Amino acid sequence: MADFVITTDSNSDVPEGFLVQHGIPVIPQYYMFGETVYGDEIKMEPSEFYETMRKGELPKSMANNPEVIREKFTKILKEGKDILHIAFSSALSGSCQNVQVAARDLMEDYPERKILVFDSLNASLGEGVSVMRAVQLKEEGRSMEEIYDILAEERAHVNVCFTVDDLHHLQRGGRVSKTTAVVGSMINIKPLLTVTATGELKSDGTVRGRKKALKTLVTRMEQCLDTEHFGKDRPVAIVHGDCIDDALAVQEHVKELGFENVVINDVSPSIGTHAGPGVVGLIFYGKTVK
Repeated sequence: MADFVITTDSNSDVPEGFLVQHGIPVIPQYYMFGETVYGDEIKMEPSEFYETMRKGELPKSMANNPEVIREKFTKILKEGKDILHIAFSSALSGSCQNVQVAARDLMEDYPERKILVFDSLNASLGEGVSVMRAVQLKEEGRSMEEIYDILAEERAHVNVCFTVDDLHHLQRGGRVSKTTAVVGSMINIKPLLTVTATGELKSDGTVRGRKKALKTLVTRMEQCLDTEHFGKDRPVAIVHGDCIDDALAVQEHVKELGFENVVINDVSPSIGTHAGPGVVGLIFYGKTVK
């Protein structure tokens, strides 16, 4: 069985320590403030990124760079290793397709090597939990093909629910109307959203007030659990846009449900571009996502 390397992109929001510990190469995703492109050589800390947004500057997100993909993959292939890449949802970006195209081209140049591209149909740590699952399965001795198949079987059970603090960022991305953003903000309406089984964002109702929105994330989780098939040893992930206190509050509620393996991380800037400061997301394995 050929040795292989698990790779992903920066939209997966896997904690840096985990990436370093397990030697996971990351394809950068890009974003812009003005004419400056960030994401590779030039980076912003999440706190700086979200503070810049709070001051009124609006970033733009960009897909990955095909040349960077080829460079990172070629280095691995030259070492005689195969690649299992876990990608950002193809329904939300052209990044997955860029990796697939590069993989096809490189396998012509290196016919003895194999590259499998797994479309997570998810974002942030909704994608990242598949990266962590792949590492676990590899450490158990599973082959690259076996891991791909297991990830595909479990993909529709990765539940993501999140809320944003400012409707205007969703309005900019076309997720809600301008009228909804203005009126909703005036009466303190907080939207709830999910990621569908096809990898798209979907509105899942609204509540009034931030505290209720955060509590509702956990309530929805409790309703969607499937502990018969996915036990409480599975990781639960919480992501946030520069609002760690809110993430910790959600963590406390999650632990009350009996989950101890909770991962918390920032929402990366290339995704935070659309969600804005104050986004909080909850990711867990549960019932089939629709």
